[in-house]
Amino acid sequence: MSPENLLLIGVAVVAVAAAVAAFAIAWRRSGGDWRGRVSEETRAADRPSVIDLPPVPVAPDEEAPPAAAPGGVAVDEHEGETEAAPGSVAVAVAIEQRLVEATPEEAGVTRRQFFNRALGSVFGAFSGMLGLSFLAFLWPKLSGGFGADVNAGNVQDLLDQAINDDGSVTPVFIPEARAYVVPAPPALSPEFADKDVEVGGVMALFQRCVHLGCRVPWCGPSQGFECPCHGSKYNGIGEYSAGPAPRNLDRFVVELNPVNELIIKTGTIIQTPRALEPSVEYPQGPSCIGAG
Repeated sequence: MSPENLLLIGVAVVAVAAAVAAFAIAWRRSGGDWRGRVSEETRAADRPSVIDLPPVPVAPDEEAPPAAAPGGVAVDEHEGETEAAPGSVAVAVAIEQRLVEATPEEAGVTRRQFFNRALGSVFGAFSGMLGLSFLAFLWPKLSGGFGADVNAGNVQDLLDQAINDDGSVTPVFIPEARAYVVPAPPALSPEFADKDVEVGGVMALFQRCVHLGCRVPWCGPSQGFECPCHGSKYNGIGEYSAGPAPRNLDRFVVELNPVNELIIKTGTIIQTPRALEPSVEYPQGPSCIGAG
């Protein structure tokens, strides 16, 4: 399994764990205004109500006593008074009900709140995973793999592999760098001057065709790179020869470390225009995709 896949799996696991933890915390700390979860019928039943009592007959020469509420508390007779027949007093008794606010634990969580929080947790986890995936894709790799510095091995060993006994060339493919390592000619075209694309007698060419991005295979008989997609052709060091490609094959900056190993800097791709005078002869034999 590649490091990229392991990274994405790790990101997904962390995101799911974070979502579960957030949901658990929200579940424990669920609260809010409990009044919003009480039905209208219950709220109507809890409102204070006034009970009108029938008039109490009194003697004409007696002064009407003040009305009293339950518990011995005097009530103003003008509050809630009603018309009464002569010789009677209207008594209004106000009944008050005390509301006690329930704690979040007592009120609990409604089904609507549960689904809203669950939906929010899932959406947050998905957004986090998507963001981390984009970040992992765009973040430059610090060590190993394409986009970083790749150690291709001892430069002399690479030359020994690339140059056959009969003098022909077979490029050494470096999978991690997506590059072909080829011997460099003694004299390079001016297009490569001061670009650090040759060191120790070798160059590292990007495997991708500059036309539409197909991988360009090596053709042994013609001693060049020939793209089977649209027929672009390049000589042994990737200089343009024929086809719809607009320029030479791209290549990487290369350097040698202290122990004479080739370091391919795949994070730095060099583009060069078509060479006016190619440095290497091409074709040197039959083409693999048609006449040269």
